[in-house]
Amino acid sequence: MSDCLVIIPTFNEKENVENIVRKVFSLPKPFDILIVDDDSPDGTAAIVKRLQGEFHNRLFLLERKGKQGLGTAYIAGFRYGLEHNYDYIFEMDCDFSHDPEDLIRLHHACHKGGYDVSVGSRYVTGGMVENWPWDRIALSYGASLYVRIITWMNIKDPTAGFICYKSEVLNAIDLDKIKFIGYAFQIEMKYAALSLGFKIKEVPITFKDREFGSSKITKGIVKEGFLGVLKMAGKRMFATYRKTNG
Repeated sequence: MSDCLVIIPTFNEKENVENIVRKVFSLPKPFDILIVDDDSPDGTAAIVKRLQGEFHNRLFLLERKGKQGLGTAYIAGFRYGLEHNYDYIFEMDCDFSHDPEDLIRLHHACHKGGYDVSVGSRYVTGGMVENWPWDRIALSYGASLYVRIITWMNIKDPTAGFICYKSEVLNAIDLDKIKFIGYAFQIEMKYAALSLGFKIKEVPITFKDREFGSSKITKGIVKEGFLGVLKMAGKRMFATYRKTNG
C-alpha cells in the first residue's frame, strides 16, 4: 500500500479511464488510485472493475447512484483516504488535462518542500494552457482574478483541481461545512485550508484540453462559482471550517 491516494472522479470516461490508471501506475513513485464513479451509463465502472483484477490492492472503486457532482465525489474520496490512513491525498481529472507525471512534483512540494497543500497552477510563472480557445482562457483567468479580488486569497489559480493535500489538512477541515460542488468547491477548499493557517504552494503545470469525452462544465456550475465566492466573502469574519470537539 502506498502512502499516496489519487482520487479521480468519473462520469462517462470510458475513453480515458484505463489509460489514466495505467499511466499513474507506471510512475516511478507508487500511488494508489480511488475512482469515484457517479453511475456512468457508458460502462466506466465496469472497466475499472476489470482493471482491479490486474492492480489488486492498488486500484479502488467507489460507485455512487446518480450524478451527484464533483465536490461531493471528492468529499467521499477524502473520507475514504482518511479512513485508510493515507498521508497524501490528491485530486486529479480523468481526461489527461492534468499530466500524471506532475503528481510527483505535487507530492515533492508537500513531502520535501514544507507545504501543506500543493496546487497544479496554470497561472504562475511556468504554468500554461494548451488547446483552449481564447474565450475559455479569458473566462478561466477572469474567474481566477475575480476570486482573488473578492476573497483576498493570494492564489493565482484558485479554481484549479489538480491538488495534493496532506492528511492533516483534511483532518482539520470540517468537511460537512464544504457546501459547493463545482468550481466553487475548489475555491472553498483552498479558502478553508488558508483560513486554518495551512501553507499552499502553487506548482506550475501545463493544462491540456481533453481529447476524448465531453466537458462536464455547465452554466449552473459557472453560476455557482460566481455566487459561491460572494457567499464565502460575506461570511469571512464569522465562519470557521475547523472541526469542533464532540
